[in-house]
Amino acid sequence: MVVNIHELYPVLLNCLDAKIDEIYLAGMTMKWLPDNWKPKVVAVDIDGTLTNENKLIEPSVIDALQQLEEAGIPVILATGNVRAITYGLWRFLNLSGPICCENGGVLWHPDWGETQYRADGSEAKAAAQWLATKISGLNWEGIETNQWRESEWCLSPNENLELITELIQHSQWSHLSVVRTGFAIHLMEPQLSKGSGLQIILNKMGLKPSDLLCVGDAPNDLSMFELANWSVAVGGAFAYVSQAADVSSPFPHGKTIQPLVEAILACD
Repeated sequence: MVVNIHELYPVLLNCLDAKIDEIYLAGMTMKWLPDNWKPKVVAVDIDGTLTNENKLIEPSVIDALQQLEEAGIPVILATGNVRAITYGLWRFLNLSGPICCENGGVLWHPDWGETQYRADGSEAKAAAQWLATKISGLNWEGIETNQWRESEWCLSPNENLELITELIQHSQWSHLSVVRTGFAIHLMEPQLSKGSGLQIILNKMGLKPSDLLCVGDAPNDLSMFELANWSVAVGGAFAYVSQAADVSSPFPHGKTIQPLVEAILACD
């Protein structure tokens, strides 16, 4: 049987249009927020949450976050990324909320007068160097942004997570946390997490966890999901992260932000 591929184009396009309509309707009819509640502050992850599959910020994200700020709802960037990159995005997006970098290891806001460092990263770096003596071919220097890291150390996400975790657990660095995201394997001291960092930020802002909505996609977002009153996992999140969230978005990655913000602003 010979199939003319050109004859299939209309069929494929119709299927694609139907799927887009299905996703759109799901987003418009889904329950984004609990009844009678509106966040006073929103914390968002960056990579995989504000970005698309090509690691680029969705254009709709810029307008949506600005709408939150104009409505008096500050936006906190809560990320595993370094302060240098996070600060640049914070300035570009013209946000008023603090930044929570390196999974809660570095906290900053211009009104505070100084940056709060919750670890110095030396133990995590030493552990990475030790791992390179135990795992053939492991590059302890890790990912490029390590040159700016101030509180943790990151290995390539392509390294053997299971073996790294096992070795760390039976070493002098057994107190360190090992957390994989879509962009790195993070080695960090046990007091560090997005959740613990956000708790400090909320205290400084005079707010409570019950005022907080969080949005994320990866395992390092789980601690802030546990802290917040309400959590949203973007489409494309790790499966168990989606299961842990209060709401799992039908929209992929950064495309979640606009309909979520519309739902927030529609609350009385």
